[in-house]
Amino acid sequence: MKKTLISLAVIALIFASCSPKKTSMETTLSGLVKSNFETEKDGNKTDLYVLKNKAGMEVCITNFGGRIVSIVVPDKNGKMQDVVLGFDSIQDYINIPSDFGASIGRYANRIANGKFSLDGTTFQLPQNNFGHCLHGGPKGFQYAVYDAKKVDDQTLELTYLSKDGEEGFPGNLTCKVIFKLTEDNAIDINYEAETDKPTVVNMTNHSYFNLDGDASRTNSDYLLTINADSYTPVDSTFMTSGEILPVKGTDMDFLKPTAIGKRINNFDFIQLKNGNGYDHNWVLNTKGDIKQVASTMESPLTGIVLNVYTNEPGIQIYTGNFLDGTVKGKKGITYNQRAAVCLETQKFPDSPNKTQWPSPVLRPGEKYNSHCIFAFSVKK
Repeated sequence: MKKTLISLAVIALIFASCSPKKTSMETTLSGLVKSNFETEKDGNKTDLYVLKNKAGMEVCITNFGGRIVSIVVPDKNGKMQDVVLGFDSIQDYINIPSDFGASIGRYANRIANGKFSLDGTTFQLPQNNFGHCLHGGPKGFQYAVYDAKKVDDQTLELTYLSKDGEEGFPGNLTCKVIFKLTEDNAIDINYEAETDKPTVVNMTNHSYFNLDGDASRTNSDYLLTINADSYTPVDSTFMTSGEILPVKGTDMDFLKPTAIGKRINNFDFIQLKNGNGYDHNWVLNTKGDIKQVASTMESPLTGIVLNVYTNEPGIQIYTGNFLDGTVKGKKGITYNQRAAVCLETQKFPDSPNKTQWPSPVLRPGEKYNSHCIFAFSVKK
């Protein structure tokens, strides 16, 4: 009898060791499996962190690239919808180059010819996009593993040390990204940084929003409003000229709610031809006031409304023009052209080379702070 009990105990231990842990196999509201995000990259562990509020909203974030993987909010009928593009596993994020949901740095958007001067020294960065440096280079923060600390059920704190010389940027930069899910269905994002040498910093979130909750649909019907009287035009390499032009009387005017698809293919307007659609920075009227709405986007289909707030001077609106059907995302859905919209709060593109624009320079003893709020609601 004693032998039998010992044998049963051994068998039980074997089964227990072979059985998956409940936390690892946990499935999120958006259908993600936590274990699919648990791996090791460059000696650092990756994971999936789930934030939930009392209203039932859920946000899933991986510390690989500080990426928002899913955002689940209710539509006008009370049905929960996942409103961002992304992948089902960490391996897809690692193996398929993308900016889906990422915390971008050291410098979001473009720096002309991958070069800038600071205090008499010229720095050469990678030229990974039409001869320019885009989103911090091919090894920007979106491909780094942040250290993660889940503060509480609604707050995640990510930290990353970008070393002096990383992708050509000067200074050891200690960065922090704090995601807080509020009770009124907003994602409050704070970016903080300090440096030991003069450098440039411009961080943002690169979520691709599909407010239909259906990535097989395009963004053409979304109603977009941008609180901006002017924008910064670009050339055929997507580089800003240094000009600031009025939106009035042009296809860049979104002062009133306008369907994105209404004018997006008017390539007779050179800016839409250069951007292959909308891929531009708007100069916000908000002047750094986080309490003013910078931009609003609404899906007439689901009634989901996204208000964007920021203390930054600009917002880059990118309408997914280069999604081309070669990538399959969550649930095996193919991401076709214009399946989503990015709303990237930021300093203006190429600000390190355009001293007339708000400065991205950070010096020792100073603290960088960039604040962005993605607030969700429903229009019934």
